[in-house]
Amino acid sequence: MEKRKRKLGDRSDGWKLRGLDPYDTVSPYIMVERCDAQNFFCDKFEISSAEQYVREKRSLGMRNFGLMHVILAAYVRTVSQKPYLNRFLSGQKVYARNSIQVNMAVKHEMVANETNTVIKVFFKPDDTAEDVYNKFAKTYQDAYAGGENDFDGTARIVNYIPGLLKKFAVWFLKLLDYFGLLPKALLNVSPFHGSMFITSMGSLGIPPIYHHLYNFGNIPIFIAFGAKRHACELSPDGEVVKKKYIDYTIVTDERICDGFAYASAFKVFRRYLANPWLLDSPPEEILTDPDIDKKPKKKKKKK
Repeated sequence: MEKRKRKLGDRSDGWKLRGLDPYDTVSPYIMVERCDAQNFFCDKFEISSAEQYVREKRSLGMRNFGLMHVILAAYVRTVSQKPYLNRFLSGQKVYARNSIQVNMAVKHEMVANETNTVIKVFFKPDDTAEDVYNKFAKTYQDAYAGGENDFDGTARIVNYIPGLLKKFAVWFLKLLDYFGLLPKALLNVSPFHGSMFITSMGSLGIPPIYHHLYNFGNIPIFIAFGAKRHACELSPDGEVVKKKYIDYTIVTDERICDGFAYASAFKVFRRYLANPWLLDSPPEEILTDPDIDKKPKKKKKKK
């Protein structure tokens, strides 16, 4: 992400937006919690092109490349073109995140008694699909290389705190987070802080769920995608054709941008899913959030 000098009011993980309209600055005080501001969106994409793309990548040596990497790469590219998707709220203030962070709960083995762990992958807006694949693979391998990753270690430390003190500790962490004082090392391992949380229901063989947003932390978007499914449709020639789809759901925090902004971002996201070869090269232009350095409008004095 773009490097810029930190100003008063900025956080270690984001820049305060100072040029928002009054409605955008007041609504976080009305819809205080993230669960107050959840919007639910569902869509699907036809995966014949994506599956062909996956086969090509695997033939080039990317052994575990899959649809998950296509979805992640499409999201990262969308953020590079629609940066307001990477905003977040903290302390009733709106910020532009200064990195792209994706959280995902993973299992080492698909068995009921295997505990989940959460990995956080850091991306750049100019990352290609290959970059996304390599960064995700490295983070996943590192998570299981030593038997316990940073998230598990932090959770274990918190677990040692007795019940009542644990409640106070969580309250204190929320207080620090409200004022943007959480240490960056803790933010980097927290599953409740990041650009987006993604979960795969496809590996479980079920449709996607609508996953709630967490009130703790600052994740504004939760994406879930389901198992592959077939559908019979009529072609323009009147013939019945069999197509393959993946359904996905997106739960969003409506306070970071309006419906028009979300809709335009979802259209860009859908375009990259339909034509993943666009993700093989970096974007021609990386856009920055227009409200970072925009000065608030001053009320004109009446003469």
